[in-house]
Amino acid sequence: MEYVEPKVFLVGETRIIEDGLKAYLKHVGVEDWSTDAPSDSEHLCEMMGRLCYRSFEPGLNPNVKRIREGNAPYLAHILDVGHGSVLEHPVLNFVFADVSRVFTHELVRHRVGTAMSQESLRFVRLDKLSAYAPMHIKENEEGMEIFAETMEQLEQVQAKLAKVYQIDDEKKFDRKKKLTSAFRRVAPIGLATAIGWSCNFRSLRHVIEMRTEPSAEEEIRLVFGKVYDIVKDRYPNLMGDYEVETVDDLPWVKTSHRKV
Repeated sequence: MEYVEPKVFLVGETRIIEDGLKAYLKHVGVEDWSTDAPSDSEHLCEMMGRLCYRSFEPGLNPNVKRIREGNAPYLAHILDVGHGSVLEHPVLNFVFADVSRVFTHELVRHRVGTAMSQESLRFVRLDKLSAYAPMHIKENEEGMEIFAETMEQLEQVQAKLAKVYQIDDEKKFDRKKKLTSAFRRVAPIGLATAIGWSCNFRSLRHVIEMRTEPSAEEEIRLVFGKVYDIVKDRYPNLMGDYEVETVDDLPWVKTSHRKV
């Protein structure tokens, strides 16, 4: 039995294809347009927003006599007016490791604008169990003893089942898979696992706001506090409108531009 802390890895992000973008800008008549966006994601949001009103430069659209110059002012206005659809274009790819199935059951409720790929316990056999111990368990010595004893007993159950069914000697992978699936039914929901989670920025903002709020479950608050720490400086013009308050030793990430 091992105690673990949830971990967050940013493993991918949207990249601008320069040739395609230049070809589009030439097509629309603004071949020299450029931006000071600090990331390709913010670049893409600005470009898609300006596409909507043909507002790359004054006069390109006869109704537009002046424009906001610069990526930061432009995206600040997008957030202010709630034009959130342009935030759906760029995507981030995360891996959440050593998170519980309590966490993943909560995460999958946020399915709009996301994609998920979770470690399969039909294929990955449990031998040693690991888990995150919530703060309300850790603050009580007797409660922590019960928690630890239960996890250790369930770890022993996995070993006993593997021995009874001689899964290590089984040659057919199909049967191994069926046995592994059967054994997982007596594994705890607090078992540590891994899940890949991809999302657009509109969904990311929404989940950060919802799941760092003090009434949210502890582990998901912890994880999305870590997510915010990764994205806040990497994408300052998309995430710079937040402020952080600490509640129960966990961050509450909030903004006046909720649910953009």
